[in-house]
This record gives sequence, structure tokens and C-alpha cells, in this order.
Amino acid sequence: MRRIQGVRQLEFTEFYRSDRDRCLRAVLAGVGDRQLAEDLVAEAFTRAWMSWSKVRRHPAPRAWIVRTALNLRVSWWRRRRREVALDGEHDTADTAAGDAAGIAAGFDPALLRVLRRLPQRQREVIAFRVFLDLDTAATAKALGMAPGTVTAHLSRAVATLRRHLVTQTLEDPS
Repeated sequence: MRRIQGVRQLEFTEFYRSDRDRCLRAVLAGVGDRQLAEDLVAEAFTRAWMSWSKVRRHPAPRAWIVRTALNLRVSWWRRRRREVALDGEHDTADTAAGDAAGIAAGFDPALLRVLRRLPQRQREVIAFRVFLDLDTAATAKALGMAPGTVTAHLSRAVATLRRHLVTQTLEDPS
């Protein structure tokens, strides 16, 4: 039993080391806040370790991590929306901190700002298709939607990103 536990731990450790950053970038694209993304990914990996025998047999373990993190985000959002904000300054500070964290994660600040404006489902599709490099079928399965819906969300998201980023580039050619 001890040998089996050691092999599983080694297998999980390798999975964590090789895929943590990729999962973090995908979740960051989905939520737009570096600190929150790190917390969500840490919690998702913790849950993966607790259910490693199931997760390691999953056809796309990285997708399991990102989907779990995004589900945790929904739970977090539901709890937070019941709280009463004291003033509007907190949101501005979060956005500035999020931009700085995005730069640290290798994101262009303009891209991160535009990603934040996308609807949630479009951000999720971008996270799975672009940052995790999953195909349409795997993305559809991970997000629980039809493949045609994934394609439609991706098309709309790319059009929006192109429109905003090309416009910004033309306005500010520095």
C-alpha cells in the first residue's frame, strides 16, 4: 500500500508541476484577477489530489482543474454578491491590481482588460480553446455545452477581441 501511495503522489506531483501554470493562465483568462485565479487553481488542485484516482483517469485532467476552478468562482461570486459594498474604491483598486498581476502572468494589459469585458461563457471558451489548447469537442464536454455553442462563443469572442485590440492599436501606434 505504501508503494502505491508513493507512486500516486509522484504522479500527482508531476502533473501539478507540468500543468499548474497553464491552468493558471486559463483561469486568469476566465476570471481576470490574478490573486483570485491563484486561489481558485490552488483549491482545484487540492480537490484533484483528494480525488486523484478519479482525476488521473479523466480524459483531460487539465480541463478538470480549470472547470473545477471556474465552478469555484461561481460559488465565490454567489457568496460575494450577498455582501454589501462600502464604497466604489475597492473595484478600481482591484482592476489596477489585476492589470499588474496580468502583466506578471505574461498577459498584455490591453488583452486582459478586453477579456474582462467578455461575457463569462465566452471567457470560459477562450480559456479552454486558446489557453488549454483543447479541441471543440473536448471544450464542449468540459463546459457542458454543444460543440456548435462552443464555436459560436469562440467566434463572438474573437471578433470582440479583434475589434477592441485592433482599434486600440490604430488609436495608439506607440
